Amino acid sequence: MDIATPSATTLRTAPARDWFGQPKGLTVLFLTEMWEMFSFSGMRILLVYYMIKQLAFSQANASLLFGLYAGGVYLTPIFGGYIADRWLGRQRAVVWGGSLMALGHFMLTQEALFFPALVVIALGNGLFLPNLASQIDDLYAANDTRRGGAYNIYYLGVNIGGLLAPLVCGTLGEVYGWHYGFGAAGIGMCVGLAIYLAGRRHLLSDAARKAARPAVVEKAASATAGAVAVFALVSLAIIVFRVAYGQAGNTLAVWVDGAVNLKALGFTIPFTWVQALNSLMVFPLTPLVVLGWRRAAAAGREPTPLRKMVLGALAVGASYLLLALAAALASRDASLVHWSWLVLFFLVYTGGELYILPVALSLFVRLAPRGREATAIAGFLLSSFVGYLISGWVGTWWSVMSPAAFFAAMAGITALSALILLATGPLLRRVDR
Repeated sequence: MDIATPSATTLRTAPARDWFGQPKGLTVLFLTEMWEMFSFSGMRILLVYYMIKQLAFSQANASLLFGLYAGGVYLTPIFGGYIADRWLGRQRAVVWGGSLMALGHFMLTQEALFFPALVVIALGNGLFLPNLASQIDDLYAANDTRRGGAYNIYYLGVNIGGLLAPLVCGTLGEVYGWHYGFGAAGIGMCVGLAIYLAGRRHLLSDAARKAARPAVVEKAASATAGAVAVFALVSLAIIVFRVAYGQAGNTLAVWVDGAVNLKALGFTIPFTWVQALNSLMVFPLTPLVVLGWRRAAAAGREPTPLRKMVLGALAVGASYLLLALAAALASRDASLVHWSWLVLFFLVYTGGELYILPVALSLFVRLAPRGREATAIAGFLLSSFVGYLISGWVGTWWSVMSPAAFFAAMAGITALSALILLATGPLLRRVDR
């Protein structure tokens, strides 16, 4: 489960009275994002199944539309951030965005409103996503050592919501009817919005933020040709990576429904629950990854950002090779694949994700000229948008390829992403000195 964390200028000190050692505002943002992710993920895990099983879409058309929608939610935040900065302000943008997302989820309970509902949710997400996370830095003074850990806490909220969504929305949709799952997602968004409205007094208001902005703004440094080339190559690598990465919520969901034995200890695991494994794996893997990097840094052996990203791409490729092997073995005797293969897949897949996506975002921000950090983040989101669009088209290959061949192709795509990153290394070393 990934999320872009915009960088903002620190404008005030933390309040004197804190909750759990952090500003009260962080708890507000944490809970708001947790329920937003519950809502957003709850709808998304049902989407492919709903299109195929309820709306009678072909697998190819469902995959294509899923890719278009998944890409759209990474495109609209680029405009949402601009609109908030120029007109609405961040707090109003969050309220408007959350309201639109809740409306869109409730619209999905009516089949006739399916396409308009997707548009409404994507527009609401564009206003909500960049303007909630960007309020974190305002809670801390420039020298506050708690600020770095705040993003880890916030990301935990993201993954709690992502973990609960399949268990609640997925179960309701799968057992009682798709519209119940969509309705639960809408209720979750309303809960998050209510928490934000009740707790925004603990956040820095848009008026206070504007008044606290320094009168003198340093002139932004211009980007060198080398830096632009690095941005272009890393963006290309992210686009290619997203093509394969995005299949976990697309074609993989189709495969799980018909080819995997989900019986464990006498209980049949709902197929929508499988999507919870990604968020579940984040909890044990994140501290292990961070600890490993810290120990490597202390020994002077921490991998460079590009090397981390290469390892991440290769790990995701390895996870798809595991699925290719599982599918090939099952095809020999026409048996179902055991669910333990999925656990192993998501373990390797999530580990690779932690090595590439957060690192890519931090690299974009670090290399951006002063005052152009938001533009760099927009570039990261744009790369994700293009990658997910292409992933929808690549998902149509599923109907003409065997599962083993398709998963092997996804491994090859991630290997191509790793090669692009390796080729970027010499240029980055000249630019980042």
